[in-house]
Amino acid sequence: MTGLHWGILATGGIAHAFTSDLRTAGLDVAAVGSRSIDSARAFAEQYGIPHAHGSYEELVADPDVDIVYIATPHPAHVENALLALDHGKHVLVEKPFTLNEAEAGRIRDRAAEKGLLAMEAMWTRYLPHMVRIREILAAGTLGEVRVVSADHTQKISTDPQHRLNALELGGGALLDLGIYPVSFAVDVLGLPERATAFARISDAGSDAEVATVFVHPGGAVSTTVSSSRGAGANVAQIVGTEARIEIDRVWYTPTTFRVVGPDGTVIEEFDGGVDGRGMQFQALAAERLVAEGATSSDVQPIDETVAIMGVLDEVRRQIGVVYPGGR
Repeated sequence: MTGLHWGILATGGIAHAFTSDLRTAGLDVAAVGSRSIDSARAFAEQYGIPHAHGSYEELVADPDVDIVYIATPHPAHVENALLALDHGKHVLVEKPFTLNEAEAGRIRDRAAEKGLLAMEAMWTRYLPHMVRIREILAAGTLGEVRVVSADHTQKISTDPQHRLNALELGGGALLDLGIYPVSFAVDVLGLPERATAFARISDAGSDAEVATVFVHPGGAVSTTVSSSRGAGANVAQIVGTEARIEIDRVWYTPTTFRVVGPDGTVIEEFDGGVDGRGMQFQALAAERLVAEGATSSDVQPIDETVAIMGVLDEVRRQIGVVYPGGR
């Protein structure tokens, strides 16, 4: 490890979850910043953080901070990430990385200019069961992979002011929930060559349910379903010509899976239990990358992050969702 000193930008629920897992992993959290000094101080007291700042500007200017975790709502990601990069800090940006491909490209380009790490906090990719799945795929155990399917469905408030429904906050099932299965499909099959999307739009104008069908290189197909109106099984499957992988509920968190042959024989079983929620693995990866002098993740390269935002842009174009200001 590099012994990086982490700064937490914002104090919402996801910041609490991430910081708790940083503590589980024994990593150093040097500072927290909020638009409210009272919120920052309460957060710092809860997690034993030495420095509390009443603005994001103060946080990124803190000389004790090496890397900043961006935990604001996604419309603010580009502004917050650029602010941190301009102060010489590496950034781990909550998913979705930004609202669109253009904003993601700005962060990528600024990080490259500064020689700093910019990485999407797609924590699922760094979990032990996903690491093992990529090893199985690389070994050719499944044969030729032909189909990937994954869902992310939750029952969330229908209040139009709720963050997940408010267009001004990038609300909708796609960016908050759909990013997981879309990123998973890209991880396994590569970026899609063709995309078709369908959605049900809520009264607030945001997408309540989204379904996608992607065609990937070689003709492999992926399907995803995301919903903020009902909780489903939340399982995933990778189907190859020689075997399949069945990932159990909840597939995007630490969980179990099986490799199953065409005749139903279980070839391998994996138990993915971990300490905490599992968000520490992306932080450990970020520390390793900084130690290696990398400016992009080897698990999810920054160019892929930007391209995935482009895929989500195309999905939004097809379902007719536009954020305020044409974003």
